[in-house]
Amino acid sequence: MHKIKTDILIIGSGPVGLFTVFEAGLLGLKCHIIDALEKPGGQCSEIYPKKPIYDIPGMPEIMAGSLIDNLLEQIKPFSPGYSLGETAEKLIKNEDGSFDVITDKGSIHNSKVVAIAGGLGSFEPRKPPIENITFFEGKGVSYMIKDPNQFKDKKVIISGGGDSALDWTIELSKIAKKVTLIHRRTEFRGAYDSVEKVQALKNKSLIEVITPSEVFQLNGVDKLESLSVKYNGSEKLIETDYFIPLFGLIPKLGGIADWGLEIKKNSIVVNNSLDYQTNIPGIFAIGDINTYPGKLKLILCGFHEATLMCQAAFKLIFPDKKNILKYTTVSGVQGFDGSKRKTDNSIIKSIE
Repeated sequence: MHKIKTDILIIGSGPVGLFTVFEAGLLGLKCHIIDALEKPGGQCSEIYPKKPIYDIPGMPEIMAGSLIDNLLEQIKPFSPGYSLGETAEKLIKNEDGSFDVITDKGSIHNSKVVAIAGGLGSFEPRKPPIENITFFEGKGVSYMIKDPNQFKDKKVIISGGGDSALDWTIELSKIAKKVTLIHRRTEFRGAYDSVEKVQALKNKSLIEVITPSEVFQLNGVDKLESLSVKYNGSEKLIETDYFIPLFGLIPKLGGIADWGLEIKKNSIVVNNSLDYQTNIPGIFAIGDINTYPGKLKLILCGFHEATLMCQAAFKLIFPDKKNILKYTTVSGVQGFDGSKRKTDNSIIKSIE
């Protein structure tokens, strides 16, 4: 069977995987991306494209979907290959030191370097133990929010105590007819600032917060009409159009778990003192999927990891070549397609 050959094979097309293409491209390295989803972007595209992100350097606020759009535009000169809707399953180490990665669709990808940037891995929502919840899926029950406008002028109940529950309570309060946040505890696990914002919305009667409380039954005929909750030792019926339980995701590494990598609590252990390489030389793990002392699961940290990883990849692919660090402000960006993004050096002059 024909092999797709590349310098760096990237597993995962989230922000970190996409930025890896850019950093590799600056070094003249070609990339190919495998992702189980049908379009690039990972969770930013699939789960919360309209969710604002505030900690991307130089971007006071940017929607997750817009960040992906910008990254795709940034890497366009380096023409990466894509195998979307495919999952990396098997790994074969060849005699020449390269790797073959075989997907669930049977396609074979060959490279000297593999960069696992799979975020949380493949994932599925953690569902609350409510007997008839499956029946109402797609009929008022959603485990993720792709388009907030779907909930405009609707009654929405969100359940959960983490960042996602808090963030979406804040965002949907701007457009929904009514937002109710339910949590089984009085304390929330999310960011302090988000908890403060939710408290302020509650104080202004812009949302309703019911704690400690738990949803135990969904009601309706053809679609969701109301919820039954346990609250203060009694049962309460709440009318609603939508129920959004945000209890997190159950991450799974899939076939990658059988590659012989060192894994700790469903994350891949890497050497963070140098280049984020795994226990298998030539295989790196960057972004949320890796773990090391002091690890922070932030997109901006993943960008840093990708940058150092690409420098190490260059040395593995071209051991006899010396790589000289070039600043894009001086060298510009030379695309594989012949395009150029050249900096304006007219302001650079000698001091007399």
